[in-house]
Amino acid sequence: MTSTDVRTEAEDSGPSGYAAARLRLLQEGARSGPPRRAALAELTDDWLSGLFDAGADKLRGISLVAVGGYGRGELSPRSDLDLLLLHDGSADPGAVASLADRIWYPIWDLGLDLDHSVRTPAEARKTAGEDLKVQLGLLDARHLAGDLGLTAGLRTAVLADWRNQAPKRLPELQELCAERAERQGELQFLLEPDLKEARGGLRDATALRAVAASWLADAPREGLSEARRRLLDVRDALHLATGRATDRLSLQEQDQVAAELGLLDADTLLRQVYESARVVSYASDVTWREVGRVLRSRAVRPRLRAMLGGGKPTAERSPLAEGVVEQDGEVVLARAARPDRDPVLPLRAAAAAAQAGLPLSLHAVRRMAAGVRPLPTPWPAEAREQLVTLLGSGPSTIEVWEALEAEGLITRLLPDWERVRCRPQRNAVHIWTVDRHLIETAVRAAEFTRRVHRPDLLLVSALLHDIGKGWPGDHSVAGEIIARDVAARIGFDRSDVAVLATLVRHHLLLVETATRRDLEDPATVRSVAEAVGSQGTLELLHALTEADALATGPAAWSSWRASLVADLVKRVSAVLAGDTPEEPEAAAPTAEQERLAIEAARTGGPVLALRAQTEPPTEEPSGDPEPLGVELLIAVPDQEGVLPAVAGVLAMHRLTVRTAELRALELPDGVSGSVLLLDWRVAAEYGSLPQAARLRADLVRALDGSLDIAGRLAERDAAYPRRRGIVAPPPRVSVASAASRLATVIEVRAHDAPGLLHRIGRALEEAQVRVRSAHVSTLGANAVDAFYVTGPEGAPLPGEQAASVARALEDTLRE
Repeated sequence: MTSTDVRTEAEDSGPSGYAAARLRLLQEGARSGPPRRAALAELTDDWLSGLFDAGADKLRGISLVAVGGYGRGELSPRSDLDLLLLHDGSADPGAVASLADRIWYPIWDLGLDLDHSVRTPAEARKTAGEDLKVQLGLLDARHLAGDLGLTAGLRTAVLADWRNQAPKRLPELQELCAERAERQGELQFLLEPDLKEARGGLRDATALRAVAASWLADAPREGLSEARRRLLDVRDALHLATGRATDRLSLQEQDQVAAELGLLDADTLLRQVYESARVVSYASDVTWREVGRVLRSRAVRPRLRAMLGGGKPTAERSPLAEGVVEQDGEVVLARAARPDRDPVLPLRAAAAAAQAGLPLSLHAVRRMAAGVRPLPTPWPAEAREQLVTLLGSGPSTIEVWEALEAEGLITRLLPDWERVRCRPQRNAVHIWTVDRHLIETAVRAAEFTRRVHRPDLLLVSALLHDIGKGWPGDHSVAGEIIARDVAARIGFDRSDVAVLATLVRHHLLLVETATRRDLEDPATVRSVAEAVGSQGTLELLHALTEADALATGPAAWSSWRASLVADLVKRVSAVLAGDTPEEPEAAAPTAEQERLAIEAARTGGPVLALRAQTEPPTEEPSGDPEPLGVELLIAVPDQEGVLPAVAGVLAMHRLTVRTAELRALELPDGVSGSVLLLDWRVAAEYGSLPQAARLRADLVRALDGSLDIAGRLAERDAAYPRRRGIVAPPPRVSVASAASRLATVIEVRAHDAPGLLHRIGRALEEAQVRVRSAHVSTLGANAVDAFYVTGPEGAPLPGEQAASVARALEDTLRE
């Protein structure tokens, strides 16, 4: 059926005919994107025109006008209809109201959303002057039916008002965009973005149209229409997938939306959305910068002309580097610059801009992208130095890097960048795409360049540490190969290439070892020392680790993690300096531990003590120590079920376990019995600690079996609604071979949930192994826990038994 046939059916059958024709149009597989949106708008135009004509009868001086998205002729499947019933005031008010009802009610009867108003041209202009959103909608006013001259007159007047008031209204529009971005975030980084409201979304694209209509400035056109089209296509598919008028691209709908668009998977979908949002965001940055420049110029021009006797002012140009100058708050190319003869110019201009904290001119970037010669391989020393300068410039690096990337210069300089560009990270810990995370890491690393002897290697390793995420397999292994190639290409010598490769290969080594391994075990420290190889590399790796974590997100770094990493670095440094770590001996109990143990043996029940832990005062002006958590000491007569009981009670009281050590204590002469000492570090989930007496009372009940921990935790878990459609990957349990000579290390990776440690403890008890220590690490919704276990005699488990315990634990966690 053709579009004409569909329209005829809609006109002949009234609202029901329109509904059927609309449904048939939306179900056509052959038509999507702009053609479908235009056809849906045309179908709706004809239906509404019919409603108007049937009700207008002999009315004069009245018209029906589409505004907003409908005015642009862009109707998504569940878009609302923005309509204005415009009249010149001559008609009877009752007749106008009756006509409005004849149009609005059929729309509501079909369940369509409607944004409607009835106004005279003067009222419309007055409302637009008071409400910026109304004015933006009227800029796209389009005649549907009735008095064409009335609609044309309003449109002309509204555009004239907008252009006359632009110096006042555009700053207001910019502030509106900034406030919306603050609320909604940046579309190009969100895992569940709002396609319309987030920064770089459809609202911003509409704002750019409004700026262009003011004649004051215009957005960069290259790629903008295509980016906007792709965002609209995604919204269309989202409406069809959900059957709702939503702009939020939720996780549970992304696979279906991707299939609707014929894309490979949800990651491909997100990458396209991010790429489009990045184009819109960059165009917005450039446009608003130009608006500011024009408004500033208009404000000072009369005074300058008076001072210069009516002559035309000349913008001042200040040199920044060879071929690079500052002009009017931007970095531009000098008149004598020759991109076709100076392949280092893009990096030199970018470094100069970042160092000066100024944006790169769009014209300059495009001129370099169009005519610059490729750099030779390996790069000359100046190019490498300019790259390092750019990366070491701090936060101003980001805007300059984005300008280069928008015109394709980054992928020309670093071809491997294409694989990580706009690549999503489906991990709640990460707040950036892979490429932005790499730049954020370099920005963080710039703060630490005074801590290391080779800041250039630190900054380049920050840029490359996750470059392997664009390849299959372990990204650290793939990244090492890429880093070697990139480092050699940009001109580092063989020894520096080896250091960079090591940093990329082991960029997770320190934090993973510090949080998941026993630092008292010599095997742990020796393995890190062997991987790192030298003091200089260790120094760089320590700084890279902190920069990487800080650039990941707030959940990836803490005082506790920092203290563990610093302790590990200190121990590894000693080994690299020639010290030999000794096998740990059982530490003599402190006076407090001995007191607790004696009391536990005497009373036959658990005894505990809570004590706050802090790190040393910082070098900040306040000098206050920062809390690392709370030390929980528990002495309990040796019996089965201690670990799951304690873990369960702590989970009930919302205490997060960071580390746990368990050992049997020898009691002084004259005291009979065997006592277990548990030395744990915990943190309150919501900031307040329970009273020690309440913990002890619940622990007594847990140990004697009168407290149903599993049931209590299940009740609490059921009280919290789970997000629909989010399925956590299954848990994985493995044996870390050669991680320790003193115990078997079993590593658990699972979705974090209340009582997880309790369930693990019960499973290990049932496997009849003893837990010597536990190292608990939680990143977002993922728990990565390591348990040092032995057999009843205190020796590591044989290989087959260890594998069997791991399989049994994994089966338990999958239930």
